[in-house]
Amino acid sequence: MSVDPMTYEAQFFGFTPQTCMLRIYIAFQDYLFEVMQAVEQVILKKLDGIPDCAISPVQIRKCTEKFLCFMKGRFDNLFGKMEQLFLQLILRIPPNVLLPEDKPQETHPYSEEEFQLLQKEIEQLQEKYKTELCTKQALLAELEEQKIVQAKLKQTLSLFDELENVGRDHGTSDFRESLLFLVQNSRKLHNIRDNVEKEGKRLKIS
Repeated sequence: MSVDPMTYEAQFFGFTPQTCMLRIYIAFQDYLFEVMQAVEQVILKKLDGIPDCAISPVQIRKCTEKFLCFMKGRFDNLFGKMEQLFLQLILRIPPNVLLPEDKPQETHPYSEEEFQLLQKEIEQLQEKYKTELCTKQALLAELEEQKIVQAKLKQTLSLFDELENVGRDHGTSDFRESLLFLVQNSRKLHNIRDNVEKEGKRLKIS
């Protein structure tokens, strides 16, 4: 088989010419093997009709395998020549022919230096895109955090509204007065708890 990658031909056909030839080779090999099996079966049937035949099926198989090897050798030789003709004359794109997608190269040729600059520009754009993508992800994460903070703030404001309503129920219309009222009551409860704990300890001691 040819070692030339023939990448331009593969771009045109959608497969490598070597792969095509390999499939043809395998198909011929399979067909040759099937033909030899059929020939062997015909010979065995003919021998069954001959009385007192000294030729055994094992001998027929050995002869079939020997003939198959001979045919395979001749076939490989012929196929090698056919493969060269196919790859050189049929499945090869002439060097002066461009595929439709490569036609712009005729009107806009570029040098190796220009190609390297283009590659460098592409790499810079890729890096810029990655940076912008990371920035976008960071902004999205920050936006999610802001949503959480906003929800907590809304919850806190709702709590303040409830506290203000409680203050109004107790005769205090000002929120500061309501908050002061709650703080004073909290301190009173704290003092009562401390007194109860002290009294409990005193009773245990006595």
